[in-house]
Amino acid sequence: MRDRLIQLACVIVFACGAAISGAFVPNLLQQATTEGLRYTADPVEGAPPIIVIGTAIGALRGLLADYLWIKLQAQKDQGLFYEAMADADLITKLQPRFAEVWGFHGHNMAYNISVLTNTPEERWAWVNAGIDLVRNRGLRYNPNDLGLNKELAFWFSHKIDGVSDDAHLYYKREFAKEWFYILGSPPFDQVEREKWMRAIANAPDTLEELENKNPEVKTLINELTAEFAPFDKQFRFKLDKEFLINLGKWMAVKTSPYAKILNLEKKFKASDPIFIAFDRVLSKPDQQAGLNALLPFLRKRALIDDYNMNPTKMADYTRDYGPLDWRHPQAHAFYWSKLGAEQGEARYGAPDNAYKVMNNDRMTIQAMQAMNHSGLMAIDPFSNDNPTRLQDNRWIKSIEKYFLQLYEKHYGSRGAGGDTFCDFHENFMSQAIRQLYRVGDYAGAQEILEHLDKLYGRGGLIPNDKYEKSLEDFVRDATYGEYDMVPDVARTDVYAVLQRGFREGLLMGRKKILDESLKFAKDLTDYFQGNRYTDFVNKFGEKRMADLVGDIRRSVEDVLIALLRDNNQPLFDRLTIYNRASEEQRRMVYDAVKDQIATELKASPLSEAMPLSAALPEPPEMEAYRALQAEAARVRKESLDNQNRSETQRK
Repeated sequence: MRDRLIQLACVIVFACGAAISGAFVPNLLQQATTEGLRYTADPVEGAPPIIVIGTAIGALRGLLADYLWIKLQAQKDQGLFYEAMADADLITKLQPRFAEVWGFHGHNMAYNISVLTNTPEERWAWVNAGIDLVRNRGLRYNPNDLGLNKELAFWFSHKIDGVSDDAHLYYKREFAKEWFYILGSPPFDQVEREKWMRAIANAPDTLEELENKNPEVKTLINELTAEFAPFDKQFRFKLDKEFLINLGKWMAVKTSPYAKILNLEKKFKASDPIFIAFDRVLSKPDQQAGLNALLPFLRKRALIDDYNMNPTKMADYTRDYGPLDWRHPQAHAFYWSKLGAEQGEARYGAPDNAYKVMNNDRMTIQAMQAMNHSGLMAIDPFSNDNPTRLQDNRWIKSIEKYFLQLYEKHYGSRGAGGDTFCDFHENFMSQAIRQLYRVGDYAGAQEILEHLDKLYGRGGLIPNDKYEKSLEDFVRDATYGEYDMVPDVARTDVYAVLQRGFREGLLMGRKKILDESLKFAKDLTDYFQGNRYTDFVNKFGEKRMADLVGDIRRSVEDVLIALLRDNNQPLFDRLTIYNRASEEQRRMVYDAVKDQIATELKASPLSEAMPLSAALPEPPEMEAYRALQAEAARVRKESLDNQNRSETQRK
């Protein structure tokens, strides 16, 4: 009897336990889904075999991952970064949906391990590896994880575009070159830039579809395959990222001023079999149609397969938010934070999590602010110079519009809500007044000043007279002391003043304005580079902060090239600026702008009145100038090679 009572009690306990656990299961499953602890609805194709084995382990898999995670944290605290890598890698294989470990693993590579290396090349390899791990693997397993998107965006913003790493200038050069080879140079106009990106997004998804739509592509591929056939296996023809980068290099050689100065085409034809193969096939006029159809397809596949990026989203963001240039790290910071907001915010609906969404939105608008300061880019991949990064005032209206969206979005959030973005908005728009004033857009600057007075001045919640002053007085007060605190502002002011000087001084004949602009730029450059806070050299031989400004000669060259290439301005006006510039200034820019001006002139009625030689005459002593430039490039390359050899020997 006693045994039967015990059995009955056990059955009752079991039934109650089953009922209670059954009641909790839906909530537990919902929480697991919310926290990303379950597999997503979209399975990842090609998962490694160990993931299948780990899944079969069941609950033990979680216990093993927990043990490794605790061990990994201890290794991090002890500075055992390489050892932590192995355990982090194992956790990602056992629990690929554990987003936090992907972030830890990538951060460990990009930050902790990279700074232990001895050369910029080694550092860049580790930074790239950390980014690629999260972008191309972690986010494929966890596409809806807002935190992982924000972490990746931060690395682009802080590690590559920031200035805290001694090798940051090297990162910027290599990043811009890579994306120049992948996507090329985008059109200046935002509408044209969106169309350019949209053409990539709308390219066929498969090679078969492309060849059916464009038979000339098949002919082109057959010829390229035949050219690559004699190569070793590692150089065999394959339409992948490496092929696209080599194609991008071949195209760059044809247009690069430095390639012409250094006679690289002749050198590559004599020594580079891949370049020779491309040149034999792609230089044929009858292959241009095939190349024009193949290129968007290759770029689309590389973006999707090698960078886990959505070309349609890239085109949409360009259309809706601003002139994104994918050679700029902040464009990628914007992309990943914005994508994270769109795909992952649903998981953070609880009021206690509002700050996570808000912090990610701050990352997005801060990336827009950075592109306002330096988003107008140009790069010659063969120069070894830092990319040209000019301020792009087109972002001012975009940021104003996006601020209003964020203010409305977070108005009811816990804490200050939308008001947390007001300080950013007020500070940014105050800087925008100075930007527009420096380039001579007095009406635009005055409009913003009056707008701020209504929002934060006499029309603010607590009325004050902060903005009740003349435009000139406000600009002077806003600029005071800012150069030391925010070095980037010094560079943008140099470029802005030079832009105004060339436009008004040369185009409108106001020599005094040009002289004042050149003097201001020179004085500010001298002050900034001689400032005791910025005039120190890092272990790679570069001035970590001062080299952001560069010397005045480089600034003049960058700004004048950007002005002459800006096809938003009338061609005749740009030709006027060129012909009124000094001989030295014309020598600086002639090779860089000649091809574009020639193309524009050919399509312009001006070509009937003047040949290129009259519209854009070659400056005197140009051959001697090219020789000096070639020698300077050779010396710089030799210096870099010697430096790299010394670093290698030290290791």
